[in-house]
Amino acid sequence: MRIQEERIGDSMGIFKQFFNNTRKPNGWMGKMMVNGMNQGHAAVSDWGLSHLPNVPTKSYFMLADFGCGGGRNTAELLKRFPTATVTALDYSKVSCDKTKQFNRHAVQAGRCKIVQGDVSTLPFEAETFDGITAFETVYFWPGPMESFQEVYRVLKPGGTFMIVNESDGTKQEDEKWTGIIEGMRIFTQEQLTQYLKEAGFSRIAAHVNQEQHWLCVLAEKVQ
Repeated sequence: MRIQEERIGDSMGIFKQFFNNTRKPNGWMGKMMVNGMNQGHAAVSDWGLSHLPNVPTKSYFMLADFGCGGGRNTAELLKRFPTATVTALDYSKVSCDKTKQFNRHAVQAGRCKIVQGDVSTLPFEAETFDGITAFETVYFWPGPMESFQEVYRVLKPGGTFMIVNESDGTKQEDEKWTGIIEGMRIFTQEQLTQYLKEAGFSRIAAHVNQEQHWLCVLAEKVQ
């Protein structure tokens, strides 16, 4: 019985260790995680992208994907905005390496830049980007209001910041995941809207997929 309990404990430890790689992928588990992110987050990411403002492509010539994970969404931005340059940022080296490999042709062509960095202290000049996305990542951002202030700083006036989350904060299983993954916080639409307002954004819109409980929040930096 004791051996069985130890085995169960070991299995739970490995389970938690693996899913804690959603926060900062590292090592071989992290490599497995970012591969899974590219597949597992595709549906919610494409749903979120469908809510980007319907503006001429040339309006988005400097884009950023913060918390780029495995690089799949960076690739989608490059495809949807063929005249844009996309900067992908993550504070995990594993994620940056995977994103660089996934988008290697765009990197070679000079359309994609990969940066390892922290959203709470972004390594960019003020008013650099026309649009910024954050897919399945703000759960782990410091603050997050302080991080949103940094996004506001590097966003150009008239630019849009888009947050896409797989949970709108009302799922029954949310508490399970926040208990497994250290430092994870799942926000409601109202909470994110308040943080964004405190960061300086004033024009904010939210979309919810009622069936899946997906959440997309768009915040504009008013000129």
